[in-house]
Amino acid sequence: MPNKPIRMNKLRQIIRLYCQGTGTKRIHGMLGNSRNTIKKYIRVWHSLGITYEEFSAKSDGELSVLFATPVARISNRPRMHQLHALLPDICKKLKKKGVTREQLHADYIEKYPDGYGRSHFNNAIFSYLQLTKPVMHIEHKAGDKVYIDFAGTKFKITGLDGIQQDAEVFVAILGCSQLTYVEAVASQRKEDLIKACEHALLYFGGVPQAIVPDNLRSAVTRGSRYEAVLNDEFSAFAEHYSVAVVPARAYKPRDKSLVEGAVKLIYRSIYAKLEGRVFGDLGMLNAAIRPALEIHNNKPFSGRNYSRREQFEEIEREALGPLNPLSYEVHKQVMATVMRKGYVRLGEDTHYYSVPYGYIGKKVKLLYTSTLVKIYYHYTMIALHTRVRTRYHYTTNEEHLAPQHRFQSEWTPERFIQQAEAVHEDVARYISKVLEHKKYPEQAYKSCSGILNFSRRVGPERLTDACRWADSLGQYNYPIIEEILKKRLDQLRPEEEPTEIPSHKNIRGKEYYQ
Repeated sequence: MPNKPIRMNKLRQIIRLYCQGTGTKRIHGMLGNSRNTIKKYIRVWHSLGITYEEFSAKSDGELSVLFATPVARISNRPRMHQLHALLPDICKKLKKKGVTREQLHADYIEKYPDGYGRSHFNNAIFSYLQLTKPVMHIEHKAGDKVYIDFAGTKFKITGLDGIQQDAEVFVAILGCSQLTYVEAVASQRKEDLIKACEHALLYFGGVPQAIVPDNLRSAVTRGSRYEAVLNDEFSAFAEHYSVAVVPARAYKPRDKSLVEGAVKLIYRSIYAKLEGRVFGDLGMLNAAIRPALEIHNNKPFSGRNYSRREQFEEIEREALGPLNPLSYEVHKQVMATVMRKGYVRLGEDTHYYSVPYGYIGKKVKLLYTSTLVKIYYHYTMIALHTRVRTRYHYTTNEEHLAPQHRFQSEWTPERFIQQAEAVHEDVARYISKVLEHKKYPEQAYKSCSGILNFSRRVGPERLTDACRWADSLGQYNYPIIEEILKKRLDQLRPEEEPTEIPSHKNIRGKEYYQ
């Protein structure tokens, strides 16, 4: 490890005493710093080429840069100049898998036999990385962000059959107050993640400006340094609660260091208290977590006289946005092709839902909840149904059917009688008897449809007369009406109707045949 940097007040004293003519041995006795350290900073002082007045006028920050950077330390030292020029390339190679510092040092010595030893070589790499990769301090604003993640260590759920299952532990922490929420969930799937996030918002009693997740597959479809792509479900959840989602950069744990630290804390404050206990289900586990969580949030910070809960109530609660009064319902998603008969199949329930007939053969997306089924084509909702779980049944919206199919789907006894009444009450009476005489409903509907269609072809008057003729004959079907109209029997007047045959001695009565 490199030497610990000197404090700037000590550095100022060393340079002041040296400029006053004090020797390094006496400075060592006065300040307590080692003679080698004193000599090192005096060498850097000479290499800078500045006057004591210029040195005194500089701030501590400027002196820290001047006396701590590799440039300052390598002046007038060819070997260090040489190593410093190689450091960018060396550190780049160090990122590659399987490359070690020992290997890089061996390559360095092979090229520069008079180069530095391994200890000095490693110190130079460490110093370079410290200066080129500084850690930024983030000032968390009230109501700004909530950080979420899953703990690495899982709890065990033991069922009645004695089989153990893993339970994931979800952790959420508000950036400003550091109020923490912990919940055990069945898995890291998006349904469990979204429900846990919603429970966290309900626990906080409000919505921050942004949620910062790790690059979980249940939230992020494709990670990016600049703008990650969220999956549709998590994006819909964020839209429901009017909150932005800003995923942490991949392989950048410092972006979510707050929640990483929270996970470490709950190992001590929650995990340790539940160690050795047996839980039969998630409800029992979460019931045990909640009291330990409240103790964690109400315990004062180390070295301070206030807790996370107190800081939240004082600073952050009012800064959170309002909650949506409606709970978010997780949507499941599946792709399907519209069948030729105009329906799509929801495989989970083996139930069929109608789609407008114009989308036959198209691929559509089904988004469904426990109560609704929404069908989308190219981001446009084309159908909405109440979810029905009856297997192998069809849910139909009449407006979705093709005109020829829609007409048949509207066939009912009441509808046929209503249409017949619009022609004449005698036609309605005849249609009612047709419906009564046919055993199979669809057969009766087709007969009625054909009979009523004559009203358009021959006119309502002829159809009415034909129905009267057929009723008098006791025949109730389509063919008899067709025959009457074809032979124009409906046009015969009462006086033209055949009369009863008169009695005559040449005509044998019925008694003759007995």
